[in-house]
Amino acid sequence: MTISARPQKVAVLGAGSWGTALASLMARHGHVIVLWGRDRNVIEAIDQRHENPRYLPGIALPECLRATTDFAAAVAGVDWVLVVVPSHAFPETLRRLAPILPENAGVAWATKGFEPGSGRFLHEVAGDYLRPDVPLAVVTGPSFAKEVVLGLPTAVTVHGIGAGFVQTVADALHGPQFRAYTGDDMVGAELGGAMKNVLAVATGVADGMALGLNARAGLITRGLNEMLRLAAAIGARPETLMGLAGLGDLVLTCTGDLSRNRRLGIALGQGQTLDDAVREIGQVVESVQTANEVMRLAERYGGIELPISNGVRAVLNGEITPADGLRQLLARDQKPEYSGSLFG
Repeated sequence: MTISARPQKVAVLGAGSWGTALASLMARHGHVIVLWGRDRNVIEAIDQRHENPRYLPGIALPECLRATTDFAAAVAGVDWVLVVVPSHAFPETLRRLAPILPENAGVAWATKGFEPGSGRFLHEVAGDYLRPDVPLAVVTGPSFAKEVVLGLPTAVTVHGIGAGFVQTVADALHGPQFRAYTGDDMVGAELGGAMKNVLAVATGVADGMALGLNARAGLITRGLNEMLRLAAAIGARPETLMGLAGLGDLVLTCTGDLSRNRRLGIALGQGQTLDDAVREIGQVVESVQTANEVMRLAERYGGIELPISNGVRAVLNGEITPADGLRQLLARDQKPEYSGSLFG
């Protein structure tokens, strides 16, 4: 197992399923982890009974994992912070963190999405609130929280600004059943982690409508093409989107039934309303906001054509039905798969 030269003291902000999973992982690797969350009942259960009864019921957590509702106490004296809150809560969390972040501490996040309303990448949001010298990193890739807590094999990637901090984060995560790769394409890594949620709704809708495995494979492949097309426009590297942050996360989210975004699509494809589907899932479904931000980003870079993502946006906004969206995709003109390049 690869570990840092000394145990790291890390605050994990966000006690949902993914925050709990990453906190538990690092605690098992010998690091000193404090998990912060708002829900007092959940936090007390994690700290005293070593279980997250709301998000990961029945799964034992490390006894050495500490949890608190005191934000300042969680951050005090840490080597670095891992933010794992929904994207809509990311700006407020960074605003609270900035004045109390210890000197020389870095900030990483495993949040996937954009800033609601602006469509900005999360590293841009972090830059607004944190000192210019704070090292930043994003943790992303194909990873269901439940499987990580159960110790099943998983691989993610850590991209960021400052190779030393990126390696510190990766070392804290890396272990016998959890591989953490590194890179420096933060824009590409964030794009893949956000956009795959939108595309997972499309494949979920197709499965909910019982359109078959051929349709699912076609949507995943053409969805990847949309990711690559947008990545090229914003200056991300194609190999990032062909790796864990893009293709890996896309395949998992589009095919795995633990995916909230896929389950949302299935429910919509079966005729449920958006409100009923989200209520039944019972957790934040990032695609509901992210679809708008993806299309806003596409418009900002010259109106890049993203027919699947645009169809998901229209369905989630109640502008068309899933059946209408399918008809629109099937009615598109026949064309070469690639118009002279990978990004055609």
